[in-house]
Amino acid sequence: MLERFKVPAEDQVRVPHESLEHTLSAVFAKMGEPPDNVDAAVETLVTADLWGVESHGVSNMVKVYVERYGDGRIKAAPQWRVLRETPATAVIDADQGLAIILGRTAMNLAVEKAKNVGVGYVSLINAGHSGALGVHAMTAARQDMLGLVMTTGGSRMVPTFASQGMLGTNPIGFAAPARNEAPFVFDAAMTGVAQNKIRLAQRMGVKLLPGWLADNDGTPTMHEIDAPDSDDPPMLPFAGTRELGSHKAYGLAMMVMIMTTLMPGEQPTMLTGVIKGEHVFMALDIEAFTDLDEFKHNMDGVLKTLREAEPAPGHDRVLYAGLSEHEHEQDRRANGIPLHREVVEYFDHLAAELEIPRLERRA
Repeated sequence: MLERFKVPAEDQVRVPHESLEHTLSAVFAKMGEPPDNVDAAVETLVTADLWGVESHGVSNMVKVYVERYGDGRIKAAPQWRVLRETPATAVIDADQGLAIILGRTAMNLAVEKAKNVGVGYVSLINAGHSGALGVHAMTAARQDMLGLVMTTGGSRMVPTFASQGMLGTNPIGFAAPARNEAPFVFDAAMTGVAQNKIRLAQRMGVKLLPGWLADNDGTPTMHEIDAPDSDDPPMLPFAGTRELGSHKAYGLAMMVMIMTTLMPGEQPTMLTGVIKGEHVFMALDIEAFTDLDEFKHNMDGVLKTLREAEPAPGHDRVLYAGLSEHEHEQDRRANGIPLHREVVEYFDHLAAELEIPRLERRA
């Protein structure tokens, strides 16, 4: 994650991951979720924070989830059901349950199908927020498969040359296992910055870079600006302008929308005006294509070559997607997760309100 989004040292409170898991489990239990759902929610959120992906961990989303449980936009213990199914595919109606929870169910179903026929493709509709897609993709990678996850919802992205938002940020997550190297885990929105990072910028008072947002008439903002007060500003496809290649991200966002929304028979926000959540969880069995050991050996070779490549002047090293997350996890398991003091204060208030354990502070 860019340095500007990391919690400044003076605002950090280090929290042991075990304490965060304990308190978070109590929060979701109070919301009415059964134990298996609680476990899935906690794993998705805390893993994001262990990886250093604060935008999709507890800092932004827990407050939103608690509010939505309270007003009925999220159902606890949803009665999800399979609407359509073939040996390789399925469509699941999530009954307004959170995808941070039911994503585990959907991906594990995709993995089981892939074990039988080589590929598993599961659409999850009528579902809430999915969290960090890379976490769900790793559910497949840990089972020696390639994992691919996509999600959509809302109309924050301003298509190239358009005057208003019409698409979601439409992120894509992908994970591939290796033998000795840290796995490859790619997770990125098709906008210049993830929408949740706007909340981080608001909390820390940092500026947003050129090409991330648009003016209210759709004109790309090509200078640094303060983070807007709105949680839903018009956002540009990555690259910002047609000349820099924004049409590529726009096209990828359309691909995600078609696969997540139109394929299972849903309509996007641009047609209905309603913000819903549609997701795809896909697993590919490596052994259906090649020898697993050979694949992992070759992955190690590729990742090690990248990791040891000569960096350009002014840079310390070459990274690949998933490497810094792996290193963050090792550090944060040992030394605690650095949460912003305002986030810790929110959890203290929530703990008092719900009569659940407070977060511990690491000395």
